[in-house]
Amino acid sequence: MPSCLVIAGEKSGEEHAMSFFSELKSLAPTTEFYGVGGDELKAQGMELLYHLKDFSSMGFSEVIGQIPFYFKALNHLENEVLKRGTKVAILIDFQGFNMKLASRLSKLGVKILYYVAPQAWAWKAHRAKKLSDTVHTLFTILPFEKNWFMERGVNQVRSVPHPLMLTYKNELIDIPAKPYGSWDKKLKILLLPGSRKFEIHTLLPKFIESIKILKEKYSVEVHLVKVSHVEDDIYKYFKSEIDVWYESTELTSAMRECHLSMAASGTVTLSTALFELPTVVCYQASLLNEFVFYNFIKYQGPISLTNIIHDKMIFPEFVQEQVNALQITRVIKTWLEDESAYNQLKHKLKNTKNLLSGEDFSVPQFMSQVIYE
Repeated sequence: MPSCLVIAGEKSGEEHAMSFFSELKSLAPTTEFYGVGGDELKAQGMELLYHLKDFSSMGFSEVIGQIPFYFKALNHLENEVLKRGTKVAILIDFQGFNMKLASRLSKLGVKILYYVAPQAWAWKAHRAKKLSDTVHTLFTILPFEKNWFMERGVNQVRSVPHPLMLTYKNELIDIPAKPYGSWDKKLKILLLPGSRKFEIHTLLPKFIESIKILKEKYSVEVHLVKVSHVEDDIYKYFKSEIDVWYESTELTSAMRECHLSMAASGTVTLSTALFELPTVVCYQASLLNEFVFYNFIKYQGPISLTNIIHDKMIFPEFVQEQVNALQITRVIKTWLEDESAYNQLKHKLKNTKNLLSGEDFSVPQFMSQVIYE
């Protein structure tokens, strides 16, 4: 029986995997899929050697504390590949870990299908050479990435529609309009404080503080999407402040229902753009992470995927000390009180899905062919 290693070490990676995994399983019914993922991949029949919550760190200081675990996991996964005779690995995003794993596995003759290319254009451009040496196929999801990697020697590149376009294929057909003033009776604000414990711990209090300021002038109903792999204790502290709760599987319903959003930087901010939901994007990390970012990373562009794809500032971004309730509420009040500003933003968001097209081919069919080669 053929086997295939799948690594989705973050919630966003699992969401990307869900855009093709079900069809891949049907095209490769005799294949044993195993690796790192979450509850959704497990429900689809994938054997979890590690749950993605075990890898829920981000940034330099958080990763430092996880280094012994990461090396143990790398060794374990490599041994499993050898034991099972695995010939194909699907590595999804999660670049710090997956790049190291790709280097190890390629030396064993494993064909690496790297889905969601590392953002080497933002930092560590030298990774393009390593990808050229290690991957069978690199799948890019941002409009400019294929040419960027090919210009740097990565020839085996396929540009695919962003996974969210596949995930939301049916839901994007009829997005609620929510014209200016549709919140006259009740303003519904969606809080998306992140998928990692430290993000939620840092950002949710500032989101709640912003809500309290807005409530001085508006009738506000607070909606929040929880993530299943983070303990409820973090959310329970703010239980009295939240009116409507959603599970992570209900994100679509939450975005369709609400008028505005406050969100941690990440894939979810592209989801809100696709659903034409005006969003304030926030990112805050430790002082060590901030020091490394500003002193060792040359990338000077936006952090939100929406802004990167549009190549302009569509969503306002607040980073580090800029993340505070006064900044957040200033932007939201502008949208609520300036009809022209609100309408211009909504018009720009309508074009998001047009910027996410890729080559016309079936990803699961391509992957299944590689598995059975």
